[in-house]
This record gives sequence, structure tokens and C-alpha cells, in this order.
Amino acid sequence: MTLSRTERLARAYGRYVAAPWQRTLAGSQRVAFVVYDKEIERSIRGQLGLFEQATRGADHGWALVDCTTWFADWMSREDYREAYFEEPSLLEAKIETEFRDHCTQTLSSALEHAGENDVVAVLGVASLYGFLRVSELVRSVEPAIRGRLVVVFPGSVADNNFRLLDARDGWNYMAVAITADDLEMPLS
Repeated sequence: MTLSRTERLARAYGRYVAAPWQRTLAGSQRVAFVVYDKEIERSIRGQLGLFEQATRGADHGWALVDCTTWFADWMSREDYREAYFEEPSLLEAKIETEFRDHCTQTLSSALEHAGENDVVAVLGVASLYGFLRVSELVRSVEPAIRGRLVVVFPGSVADNNFRLLDARDGWNYMAVAITADDLEMPLS
């Protein structure tokens, strides 16, 4: 039986989530990135239930945070949004402060509601491209991670250097990288 890339990725994730969890890890050590080619984004979204099923099958809780609409939701509440659309440069400072804070607060809230035995999965990080670096978001919420934070990540990883959408220089982060091609994946 030949498995699709999404199914292989879900199986690799299942191995990760089923491994015993160390409870004494720092927040940065409780992060995993499920890394896949951006071309299979629709397949990942369509089969996200495989990841939830693997999590629940390993006796862990599951909470999904979809950040796809975060920017649109935040912008819709801005009083001067029409002016920002006419002159986007006026928005730069607000994005760097208020939008970043909005994202951090939204994800931190989900993490704080999750327990030590729960996975908080973040979907839609590609929608943050150009507004906020995923690395900044993850670092900003590390103190709130009690269980595991799993970032569903369209991009690539090489030697713990992650590149979102393969579009810009990556960043080095010590998260567990889970890929469909991993046969001997490190577990934590």
C-alpha cells in the first residue's frame, strides 16, 4: 500500500506524539514543526483529522488554532483601515507592535487553556508571511507552553534551519522537525 505524503507525515507525527513526554522541558523544547512542501497545503488541511486522531490515540488532548484569518480579523477592527489600504506604509509600525501583540495574545491564550498533556496545533502560518515571522511568534509564546506546541509548517528544514514557504532566509530553532521522509526521527 502506497501512502500519500500527507499520510506519511501523519504517521511520522503519530510516532512523535506517542513517545513518552518529558515533563521537565523548557517551553522551547516543547515545540515541534510538522514540515511539508507548500504544494500539499490543501491536502494537509483536508486530512488534518489524521493528526488529531494520532494525538487523541496517544491519550493527549488536541486544540487547533488556525491563524489563517488573524490579519484580516485584526485589520477589520482598525478604525483607519481604509487609510492604511491607501497608504500601506502607515501600517508598518502597527503591524510590528499591535498585530504582533494580537497574535501573541491569541496563541498564548490557547496555550494557557491547554494542559500539560495537550497538543496545541497551529495551522495557517503561511498567512502570517510578510506580517510576522513564525520564529518571533513561537519565541514569544514559549513561556505559555505547558504541553506541546505543534506548528503545521509549509516550508523546509535542514539542520534545524526552518524556511517558511522556502521564500526567505530561514532561522535556526531547536524544535523537533517532523517530515514525511523521517524514518529515524528524534523524539522528545
